[in-house]
Amino acid sequence: MTTMIAKTVVATGASSGLGFEAVKQLLQQTQPYRFILGARDLKATQAAYDGLKYDTAKHKISILSLELTDLRGVKSFAQQTLDKLGDDNLDILFLNAGMNKPATEPGPNGSKWSQHYLMHLLEEKLRQSHSRIVVVSSGIIRNIRDQKPETLDIDLKAESGAGAFVVYSASKFAQLLSAQWWRRRLGNSARVVAVSPGLVPRTGLGRHLNIKVDPNSLPDAKPVEEGAKSLLQAFTRDDFPSDPEQIFLTSWGDWWPKDVYSLALDEALQEKWSPSREQIEKEEIMPTDSSPPL
Repeated sequence: MTTMIAKTVVATGASSGLGFEAVKQLLQQTQPYRFILGARDLKATQAAYDGLKYDTAKHKISILSLELTDLRGVKSFAQQTLDKLGDDNLDILFLNAGMNKPATEPGPNGSKWSQHYLMHLLEEKLRQSHSRIVVVSSGIIRNIRDQKPETLDIDLKAESGAGAFVVYSASKFAQLLSAQWWRRRLGNSARVVAVSPGLVPRTGLGRHLNIKVDPNSLPDAKPVEEGAKSLLQAFTRDDFPSDPEQIFLTSWGDWWPKDVYSLALDEALQEKWSPSREQIEKEEIMPTDSSPPL
């Protein structure tokens, strides 16, 4: 009898909502998985996964501390992840974390680059493993303010006064710029896929908003289970378009044509919103961090 080799998934944003549901669905598969999950609340996240009563002989879950608003915490998570992986491959990097919050308060230092910085820290392992990087995106990238990318310079600043949906649109657009940048940087050594779960109102993403939306009033709304299923298609799809810029997988299973996100294909803009590891560390970390490099 042939033993199936476990696939290793490193994930952010899997403590609740879509990320948790996606991992839950993978735990129900015959394919064995090894998960390394970053979480802010270790105790609550561990309890949530223990409650699933999954087959621990088949699947393994490690939960590590990760506060994405703190780049020093991102650095620590990356090092712990690499230590746990050792010589093993990192098959899938699942970047799911996000927040829908207005920019009315001072922002935490460095949070704008958190997942981009994590990619830098894991880059060598991603290349060695020929990993797949799954970036959870959204159709809201089409809604950046006034359809002008220069508005990101204002809307993503702390205390800019931008509303939650403006900030969310801008942050997802910047994330897609980073995904395209990494697609170019990694070339054939890894695969970058952006994917939308569709309109899923019951994820907790809008918990910082003072508005109530009745999901029953949204005809295109999907349950969390279906949204997670849409995300998981990006783990296994291999029918990639011949055009390397066409990396966006829709919730209904099509590869979005590039004209939908043409603003994100500007390479100069990608460079602007995808700083180097050295630049991030010089500007955001090194003044207060004396720890050795990874």
